[in-house]
Amino acid sequence: MNTFTEKQLNIINAAIELIAEKGIQQMTIKNLSKKIGTVDGAIYRHFDSKIEILLGILKLFRQNKDGTLQSLIAQESSSLQKLEGLLTGRFRKFSANPAIAAVIFSEEIFQNEKSLADEVFKIMQDSQNTIETIILKGQSENQIRNDISADQLALLITGALRLIVTKWRLTEFSFDLQTEGQKLWKSIYKIVTN
Repeated sequence: MNTFTEKQLNIINAAIELIAEKGIQQMTIKNLSKKIGTVDGAIYRHFDSKIEILLGILKLFRQNKDGTLQSLIAQESSSLQKLEGLLTGRFRKFSANPAIAAVIFSEEIFQNEKSLADEVFKIMQDSQNTIETIILKGQSENQIRNDISADQLALLITGALRLIVTKWRLTEFSFDLQTEGQKLWKSIYKIVTN
């Protein structure tokens, strides 16, 4: 995994704040340097471009998410509890950091930037693989229905999560994401249990 210097982390965190305050379109090197109180060149000493900063945000999110997912899988809890923990954890994380959701779910910025698209795909694939692993274990323990394949159930769950977060972001955070996340979990529970 990539590690960032303290200066890079400061720039990444300032970029996240800027996105939260003004939106992803306003995340430019010029606006970022104003926010930090420095000149553009100081940022360019640590990142080559805006794209590299966005990539840094995604990589930092992925590192943090990977640690959370690994500890979740290692827990002594049922597969259903792990699934609930994963979903509620994601909704809690996005509620606390809407700018992260703005970066991860902004397909328009990834259309012409392969490095960003690849990193978002890795994040999505990691999440889906983790969910699938939890489902497979739950199916083997007869907690989760096995008349639908684990990969299809994982796809349904990740797709529903993504849709709710995107709707929340596109409506300018007009509803409580964690409350909607709890409603989603109750529906998923009914769908996946025997």
